[in-house]
Amino acid sequence: MAAEGGAAQAAEKTGARTVAKKIADVTTAQAASAVPPARGIAGTAPEELAVRPGEDPWSPEEVAEARAGLESEVVRLQAELAASEEALSGLMRDSGDGAGHDEADTGTKNITREHEMALAANARATLEQTERALQRLDAGTYGLCEVCGKPIGKARMQAFPRATLCVEDKQKQERRG
Repeated sequence: MAAEGGAAQAAEKTGARTVAKKIADVTTAQAASAVPPARGIAGTAPEELAVRPGEDPWSPEEVAEARAGLESEVVRLQAELAASEEALSGLMRDSGDGAGHDEADTGTKNITREHEMALAANARATLEQTERALQRLDAGTYGLCEVCGKPIGKARMQAFPRATLCVEDKQKQERRG
């Protein structure tokens, strides 16, 4: 109870209640205009997935193909990440060993370690995107733009299964930098 009272006093001094209220209001406003809520795992039939006007609906075979591709990508990325982390731990362990304290050797080891760290970070980010695409597929929001809520397009989803933005919003994002 004393901790609650102290937190309330701190909130009054810093104005945290006002900030929390504003954040809650913004979040509520964004939620109302963002992507529609998930339809639920059990209730989503393949033909209910979003497509652009003029496109054929998703067939069960196309959804199964997309799911299989995403799942195999998850397995591949997990293996790549495990190998990269193993190589990185070896580089970290051996960082003090070698042909002495030559600056060129030290620089080469640093570059190799940074390169391996970048590969691991890229694999981790791609794995997260792929797992998120599978979640969206299960939730029935696969193929919906996360910014405007419009269909991304079946052809785009087949070409890049991890896409989360429609072409228009992706172009806007790239222009902003």
